[in-house]
Amino acid sequence: MSLNNFIIRVPGSTANLGPGFDSMGLAVDLFLTIEVEKSNKWEVIPLGDPDDEKEYPCDESNLICKTAIGIAERFNKSIEPCRLTIKSDIPLARGLGSSGAAIVAGIELVNVLACLDLSDAEKLNLATDLEGHPDNVGASIFGGLFVGSRHDKIVSGLSFKDLPFELIAAIPKTPLATEKSRSVLPVTLPFSEAVTASAISNMLLAALLQQKWTIAGEMMGKDLFHQPYRYELVPDLMNMKEYVSENHAFGVYLSGAGPTIMLCCVPGNCDRLAEELRLKYGKFEIRHLQIVNKGSGVIKTQKR
Repeated sequence: MSLNNFIIRVPGSTANLGPGFDSMGLAVDLFLTIEVEKSNKWEVIPLGDPDDEKEYPCDESNLICKTAIGIAERFNKSIEPCRLTIKSDIPLARGLGSSGAAIVAGIELVNVLACLDLSDAEKLNLATDLEGHPDNVGASIFGGLFVGSRHDKIVSGLSFKDLPFELIAAIPKTPLATEKSRSVLPVTLPFSEAVTASAISNMLLAALLQQKWTIAGEMMGKDLFHQPYRYELVPDLMNMKEYVSENHAFGVYLSGAGPTIMLCCVPGNCDRLAEELRLKYGKFEIRHLQIVNKGSGVIKTQKR
C-alpha cells in the first residue's frame, strides 16, 4: 500500500504487570496519532503539551523518522521525506510505552512508504530488535494483553482480547529515565529465586485469563524480578497497595520502568477509586484507562 496522505494511530501500553517482566503488556487508550504528508524534507510538528514538545526532535533525528529510515535501509529501500504532525496522549518517560509507540509508528510509516507489506509478526520482530524487549511494542501492535518472549533472536508472542478489567494510572509529574530505573536491577538472580519468580509470573497470567482477580493481584505484589529493587525510586508504589481490597483495586504494580503506578480494578469500582486517589495523591495525575483490543493501524485520508 502506498498512500500520499495517511494517519498512523498507535496505542500506548503498560508493561510488566508486576512479575511479567519484559514479557507482558497491555494496550491502553492513550494514543500516538500521526498525520503523514509528503514533503521535500523530514519535518516533525508536535501538537499538545509544550513540555513534551521540547523533547521532540523536529527533523529526521526523531525516533519515528530514524526507525522508518533505518528499516528502509535494512530492506535496501529508499523512502521520500515526510511532514509528520504528531498528537500524543502518551506522556514521555512515565512508563506508558512512549518510546515503544514511536518505534511502532516508525515501522507503520516505512511499511507504507516502502510498500513492505509487513505482517504483524514481522513488525513485532523489527520493533523488538529496536526496543530490546517485546512487551510494550507487542501490546501496541496487537492490542489487548500481549505476552511475548525473545530467545536466540527469535521473538514469539500471543495477544488475548476482551479482558474485563480496567486501570487507574497514577502518573507523577516528574519523569524517570528507563536507564536509571534499569540501573538498580541485579545482573543475575539465584536459580531458586528465578524459578519462584517465573512461577509467580505464570500464575499471574493464568489468573488474568481465568478472571481470578484476587489471585492476579496477589501475584502482582509478589514479583521478584524488578519491583523490589525499584521501591526506592518510586516509594509511593508501596503506599498505594493500601487500596488493594474487595471494594477498590484488586492489584497494584509499577508500569514498565516507572514512575507511573497502575491500579487494576473491576468495572464499577474505578471511578470511586480514582476520586479517592485524586484527594490523597495530589502530586499525581490520576487517569482512568481502558484496555484497547485494537493495535496499531493506518487510515487513508483525502489528498489536500
